[in-house]
Amino acid sequence: MGIFTRDTGKIIIKIDEFFDNVEDGLLIFKEAIRSYLNNDTDTFHDYLQQIDKLESKADKIQKSIQNDMIIHSILPQHRSEVATLLDNTDDLIDTVKEVICQFDVEIPDFPESLNADILHLTEASVATGEELIPALRAFFREPHNVREKLNRVYFFEGETDSIADRIKKKIFHEMHELNLAEKSHLRYFTHHIERLSDRAQSVADMLSSLSMRIIM
Repeated sequence: MGIFTRDTGKIIIKIDEFFDNVEDGLLIFKEAIRSYLNNDTDTFHDYLQQIDKLESKADKIQKSIQNDMIIHSILPQHRSEVATLLDNTDDLIDTVKEVICQFDVEIPDFPESLNADILHLTEASVATGEELIPALRAFFREPHNVREKLNRVYFFEGETDSIADRIKKKIFHEMHELNLAEKSHLRYFTHHIERLSDRAQSVADMLSSLSMRIIM
């Protein structure tokens, strides 16, 4: 059974729009890192501008959803938890913007031999977030289906950790031409990319717990 009635069903349109924005942000992250690795500076900066606008739009939609839920007394006993869930989901876009901005400011110099690994890491980290979105949508429609949709989130989060560990070992164990400061800088940005997956896992943990309380 869904959370919304015919009278409050319009809110689900805003919720879908919010999640659409998060999905767009994840796609921008992947393509921005790809363009950076390909030295396509103009395209990279285009994505930086896009994520800035997307973040602002998502924030406005999120606030509107929270106001509507108060007005229509939707899930009053879990309102603060749902608000936190939306906040944490919005943090995915915030993380995307933060990481892309860090790339723009610090200009990490990845050896070409690492490009494929970094792109693989980015794809896995993004996939963790992408697999979270169907579970989030289900929460507002069919909360009893949430937990089964989270399995792939945890799978890709584990994959992201494994890929990141391999990259860090490669940097410190095999790239003898780099000095310690250069290695540390590359490790730092590997961790930045990995953060997106960690954020998605945190949302998944909260979503799993909250959905169980909703259906009990």
